[in-house]
Amino acid sequence: MGIQIKPSDLYFRYRRNKVERYDPKFTGKPDPRPYDRDDLYDVIPMLAAVMDHYNCHDADVLHRLEELAGDEMPRFIKTREEVFDFLVAVLGEMLGERHA
Repeated sequence: MGIQIKPSDLYFRYRRNKVERYDPKFTGKPDPRPYDRDDLYDVIPMLAAVMDHYNCHDADVLHRLEELAGDEMPRFIKTREEVFDFLVAVLGEMLGERHA
């Protein structure tokens, strides 16, 4: 991944699930594993992948993605690939792009 996100770049604080810290993280689709929207070690790779998708390095966009992924994303979206698709679609709309 191109963009590097550090915990200090994030607006919100997340718990650190140390038990699953070294488990494989999201690197792209397909990825049917569950997404933990409250775990720093799941959040950073997901946000980085979405930001990379649009080659975006804007901190305001990053913080908006955090809001989307944490509070505004429907709870029925559970897998990493569903989260990625949702965030890419919404960010695309925000950036003025159209996705079919």
